[in-house]
Amino acid sequence: MADFDFIIAGGGTAGCILANRLTADGRHRVLLIEAGEDAASMWIGIPAGFSKLLVDPRFNWRFATEPEENTLGRVISVPRGKGLGGSTLINGGIYVRGQRQDYDAWAAAGATGWSHADVEPYFRRLECYAQGGPSRGKDGPMHLTQVRERYPIAEAFLAAAREDGQRINEDYNGDSQEGFGYYQVLQKDGRRWSAADGYLKPARGRANLQVESDARVLRLVFEGKRCVGVVYRQRGQDVTVRAARETLLCMGAVQSPQMLELSGIGDPQRLRALGIALVHAAPQVGENYIDHYATRMNWRVKGTVTLNEMSRGWRLARQVGLYYAARRGILTLGTGLVHGFIKSRPDMAEPDVQYFFVHASYANAAERILDRHPGMTLGVAQLRPRSVGSIHARTPDPADAPAIRPNFLATQVDRDALVHGMEVARRIVGQPAMAPYIDAETSPGAAVRTYDEWLDFARRNGQTIYHPIGTCRMGEDDAAVTDPRLRVRGVQGLRVVDASVMPSMVSGNTQAAVMMVAEKAADLILAD
Repeated sequence: MADFDFIIAGGGTAGCILANRLTADGRHRVLLIEAGEDAASMWIGIPAGFSKLLVDPRFNWRFATEPEENTLGRVISVPRGKGLGGSTLINGGIYVRGQRQDYDAWAAAGATGWSHADVEPYFRRLECYAQGGPSRGKDGPMHLTQVRERYPIAEAFLAAAREDGQRINEDYNGDSQEGFGYYQVLQKDGRRWSAADGYLKPARGRANLQVESDARVLRLVFEGKRCVGVVYRQRGQDVTVRAARETLLCMGAVQSPQMLELSGIGDPQRLRALGIALVHAAPQVGENYIDHYATRMNWRVKGTVTLNEMSRGWRLARQVGLYYAARRGILTLGTGLVHGFIKSRPDMAEPDVQYFFVHASYANAAERILDRHPGMTLGVAQLRPRSVGSIHARTPDPADAPAIRPNFLATQVDRDALVHGMEVARRIVGQPAMAPYIDAETSPGAAVRTYDEWLDFARRNGQTIYHPIGTCRMGEDDAAVTDPRLRVRGVQGLRVVDASVMPSMVSGNTQAAVMMVAEKAADLILAD
């Protein structure tokens, strides 16, 4: 039984950040435990490699939702990164801070110390933004740049947005999010820049950091109400390790609540049914599950070559050569090329819909299989969904995936925002600037006109865009799982540091917010 000051359970985004920050002064012995590999694959460094990694069980847990009526009984993929670096190894690399109001709402709801004024310095701390700006970080460990590639059809889409009355916004992570422009992505010199690159690799040589990969955490160890360590399995052997100060649960919004339940923290009736001894009654563990639900509108295009053709045959060979010679071309692209943040209704105070434009279209979006004809996609997502679901352990075995019930489209505000967002998307693509490129709308198709038809399309075809949060919600009320210092309420020696602590959804992709949470958490832990 080895002793450490801190044990970090989970080597994803937050785990890598904590491993770096908690070992920086050399005073604390830290153990980082990760179930996946010390990831090595040619596809990880290539931004476009996400299409391969998202279907690779070595690097993706490949979770899926339970069939639900709101989405017509479909099983929807919920990818989560597996390996040192977590989801930053396999995601589209898009970086969005969110809106000022997101974090002010956290503070107003009881997450004291998490207002925008409190968290904005942590975004600056982590950023090294190539384009710069008065409100942006320039010396942080995470390299960040605007998408470098420019294509005529993307420029035409921006022109169409301007014709529709939308604004052009060069930095949606600056003073205002609203508008259209090119996405910002976590890359350096055309290569993916993961949390492992920015945080873990610089810390690996420190004598006070021990990293164990291919090591699955089985349970947290308690003495009374105090968490004193974990048990993990590695190469067929069960190993118990003790934390003199704290255990830090960083397994993500899917697995952190599952691990709490398997360790005896959760709803007493639920745990009793699973045969798990109760350590502390916390009925809200696994509740408050929120995710972004998106539709993908597709068009057959003309007058240009799209990624559908460029990713095949001799064109692909040319692109591979361009990438390795100059780190340019389609292999530098992730899941979004051009962004849009709009108000679905004029009376909205802030944008409530996000667009993801890319000159590619999928025959099978879940498996990332491209169409064979020239195409483009406009992904449409509501920024702040109100529909709330849950995630719970279904068996006492940590190797069994938990039951994920997102409850997508359960509220009228979610349905309205998505339908209005799709209507505006069609209106923008119908502007004169796009006319030379549009052959036909293939999905949902021009025949879809009424509210009910749009909503039916959303129910039949929508997917998560992989931003689960909230399942170990922080707050000051009795129902909160964690307090504003991220300590699990009702026990000692245990914190949760990942997307599960977020009380409500941030306006955009969530990886920037997770990095901010981990940076701030490191300060809280060291201060305590």
